[in-house]
Amino acid sequence: MIDFIQNIDSEVFLFFNSSHNSFFDSFMSLYSGRFIWIPMYAALLFVMLKRYPTAKVLLLLLGITLSIVLADQVCSSVIRPVCQRLRPSNLANPLSEFTHIVNGYRGGAYGFPSCHAANSFALAIFAATMLKKRSFTIFIIGWAVVNSYSRIYLGVHYPGDLIIGGIIGCLIGYLCCKLAVISYDRLSANGTLKQSRPVLVSAPAFIDSKHYNAMEIIGAITILAIILVSTAKTIA
Repeated sequence: MIDFIQNIDSEVFLFFNSSHNSFFDSFMSLYSGRFIWIPMYAALLFVMLKRYPTAKVLLLLLGITLSIVLADQVCSSVIRPVCQRLRPSNLANPLSEFTHIVNGYRGGAYGFPSCHAANSFALAIFAATMLKKRSFTIFIIGWAVVNSYSRIYLGVHYPGDLIIGGIIGCLIGYLCCKLAVISYDRLSANGTLKQSRPVLVSAPAFIDSKHYNAMEIIGAITILAIILVSTAKTIA
């Protein structure tokens, strides 16, 4: 049964990984990067500062950090050493001969489950649970899905790596968000936290406090920048 699942996983991987061109080589490589999304993370902090009291923001930031660290460590330090499933890009894996690699990047030895997917979905579900805004939820989940898919395109993860990593991230992100909110409510109820006013953050009209769409705007700008850079590299 396990061999059957692994064969299906390999076939699905090869189907998607084999569809590539110079534009998407650049696009997926940039999209998969961690630092390029820092402006979007900063926008999320802006939204939190605008919406919540300072004490709650601190607890939520602690919750986000905890969710990402837990998701990452569960995958990398707990499950990977046990499963030891080679990445498709690993030269010791016979499948690497048929795997499309971008810029020589092959990742580490093992890839199950995907830390990238776990971290992305931990952040996405935490933020979606926290803000409870439909358009934002669609955007952030879509961001996590493409971020995860980029790992197949780059040849460093099987679909199964991403699915399990995503599930782990979703569970941890949701639980950590609920824990942060419950902790704040209890600390506020028993008087441990002093009632603090929300941090005053000014914003232009198109980022109105009723909509909280700053992260969506910055995220869309980042994606547009990735597209433009990838197009320029393709033409060059």
